[in-house]
Amino acid sequence: MKLKATMAITTLALLSGCVAEQKKEVPMTGIYNIEAQTIGGKTIKLEAYKDKVLLIVNTASKCGFTSQYDGLQKLYEAYEGKGFVVLGFPSNDFLKQEPGSNEEIASFCKLNYGVTFPLFQKVVVKGKDQHPLYRYLTSEEANPGFGGKISWNFNKFLINREGKVVGRFGSRTKPNDKKLVEAIKTELAK
Repeated sequence: MKLKATMAITTLALLSGCVAEQKKEVPMTGIYNIEAQTIGGKTIKLEAYKDKVLLIVNTASKCGFTSQYDGLQKLYEAYEGKGFVVLGFPSNDFLKQEPGSNEEIASFCKLNYGVTFPLFQKVVVKGKDQHPLYRYLTSEEANPGFGGKISWNFNKFLINREGKVVGRFGSRTKPNDKKLVEAIKTELAK
């Protein structure tokens, strides 16, 4: 009987450990502690963008929304001098619409859309291998009202100068959308 009880406790402990191990920890300390790789391979902490208004976008080169790169670049050019930065995070999570290497992605964006805003290496934005940035952005606990799964390419998160998510816009929201532009201007004015 004692052996069965010990085995049951050990099994329960192992199962508990597996469950705890599978649960990914969401960084609740804020966006600035998260690291990412630039498209050129340099590791940076997002604190490099502290005191800036950010628009973080998961992108793809072979998507029906790919032309939004043009609008994102125009937004960046229009408001960069006021402390605004677009951060592009290519992802191959939706119908494999970003199959290229990081070098191919950088070249595509530069040649086709003149992209000069910061691009990062391809990341996973959903599922068990989700990048810590997207784990943070989609966390309902860390970002009530803005958390939730990424629905498709070109989801947009607006981050204020303090590093808080203050807006979220879906794929169908174009970069020149009045509500998005007004939200950016509001944050820049603060």
